[in-house]
Order: sequence, then C-alpha cells, then structure tokens
Amino acid sequence: MDEYPIFETPFKQTKPMNLSNHFLIAMPSMHDPIFGGTVVYLCEHNDYGALGVVINRPMELTLDHLLEKLNLKPEIPAPFEKPVMFGGPVQDDRGFVLHTPDAKFNSMLTISNDVAFTTSRDILEAIASGEGPEKMLVSIGYAGWSAGQLEQEISHNGWLTVSADPSIIFDLPISQRYTAAIKLLGFDPNKLTYEVGHA
Repeated sequence: MDEYPIFETPFKQTKPMNLSNHFLIAMPSMHDPIFGGTVVYLCEHNDYGALGVVINRPMELTLDHLLEKLNLKPEIPAPFEKPVMFGGPVQDDRGFVLHTPDAKFNSMLTISNDVAFTTSRDILEAIASGEGPEKMLVSIGYAGWSAGQLEQEISHNGWLTVSADPSIIFDLPISQRYTAAIKLLGFDPNKLTYEVGHA
C-alpha cells in the first residue's frame, strides 16, 4: 500500500461538504457491472467531485494475504482472514482503509467522530503489529466522481442517499450491509421500486 496524495487537489475542500459521511445505495435499476448492488461510503464530496469506498463487495484477497504481499508479517495472532473489499475502480492497485479514528496515521482524513480514511502504508504496519485501529475496513481502490457527476446520477435515480451508520461498515456481515443501509431510509427494502428517488 503506497502513499497516495488523495487529499490534495482536486479534492480540496472549498465549502462545507454535502454528502460526506453518507451512504450511496445503488438502485435496482442500476445494472452497472461495477456499482450494481453496492453500498458506497462517501468520504468526501464538494465542488470538485466525490470520493467513496464500496463497503459490500469482497474480493478473493484477504487481509493476511495483502499483508504478506506487502512483506508485513503479523506479530500477534489476529483474525486477518477477513476479506479485503473492492473499494472502486480508481487506483485499483492501491490500498485504502476506513477505520475508527482512535489512532493517527500519515495520510488520514477524519470524516466523523466514528470514521476516518487513511491511504498510507503506516496503518497496515500498525495493523500487523497489533497497534491498528479498533475497527477497520480495508479496500483496494476507491470510487470517484468528477464535479457534478454524482449529483447527475442521483437526479437520474441511480442512487439513494442516507446518513451513514458506522456499525453497518464495521460490525455487520457483508451480506447484510445493502439491506441494512436501505432500512436506514425507513422502508422495507423488498418494496423498493425503480422509481424511488433519493432521500
């Protein structure tokens, strides 16, 4: 996991973010092979675009194998067999971590009191040494939208939006995250139609 200056231009904040710390929930009408059926956690959203991480699409790669590829041998026994997420198609050769902000890392963006986003290798070194964050989701790649692109997709009923619940990211089984995110909107996901707009 190499360091990547993700928080520099073009994602420099110029005004309060709109949908940061929100979930994007793909509508059933979205048949995109990358984003169909996904829940995306939005880390940043401003005039320059948006950046998020898919939280419910596991890869065959597990955390222990990722650490091995990076020559990081775990120093303590831990459940490192948890799957790494496919975070999105941008920078899909790099690692990104959503985690609880109970430690500081080089390239870390604190999004809320419950969620931070880190792109630097030092977080994986900390995880391997047993000094990582209490809760985390490790992904390869992220999802990105240019200025106005996400707003257009939402207006065309591609996505539902709702304030994020960190327990869905960190605590729920992957298979339950899509349904749980929809339930945050206050209706039965089985009654979701192709015509529902965004929240």
